[in-house]
Amino acid sequence: MNTSRRFVLAAILASGASTALFAADGPPSQGIVFVGSSIFARWTHLTEQMAPLPVLNRAISGTVTQDQLDRVNQLVFPYKPRIIVYYCGSNDVGAGENAEPIIARTKRFIDVVHKQLPETFIYYTSINKAPDKRDRWNIVDEVNKQMEAYARTAKNVGFIDLNPVLFDHGKLREDLFLPDQLHYRPESSAYPEFAAVVKPVLTKAWENGVGVARSTK
Repeated sequence: MNTSRRFVLAAILASGASTALFAADGPPSQGIVFVGSSIFARWTHLTEQMAPLPVLNRAISGTVTQDQLDRVNQLVFPYKPRIIVYYCGSNDVGAGENAEPIIARTKRFIDVVHKQLPETFIYYTSINKAPDKRDRWNIVDEVNKQMEAYARTAKNVGFIDLNPVLFDHGKLREDLFLPDQLHYRPESSAYPEFAAVVKPVLTKAWENGVGVARSTK
């Protein structure tokens, strides 16, 4: 993210509007918090598509992985979520970052959350292979591959792959995308199809008590 965009983000978070943005006006604490960048921020029907799961969307357009680290005290900790669903890194790729620093900051976010909320389960969702990043899909693939491997061994971490939604027999479904070749057409089936992938995972986790502190007795 460039300097001007960081100033815009800081202004949003510091302004009076941030009170509404981050107010506890959604589900109570111990719910499911979605954090990340515009792919989640533009998921306007998230609440209804995840119902009756208690979800709260705290994603902010334009953010990069460092922003998630910098704002964890505002975006995560006030809600004490049982589950976090994380989508970030796409803007890092777009800014020319290589895989290693993106992965390092993502893992650092997970570590920071687990230091304060050790039972919280974090689902990392794959960076989307959008047309605007076609020449950097190798970086997208590397981040996703390493985060999927990490999720297999790390405690209270899972991986959800959204990219199969974007392809039909190996061909990118470009009709899903706006002219910017990054975001999704509001009338497209992208978000309902994402919900069809994500909701069963979250429902199973929720019903199995994921994120609930276990008694040591």
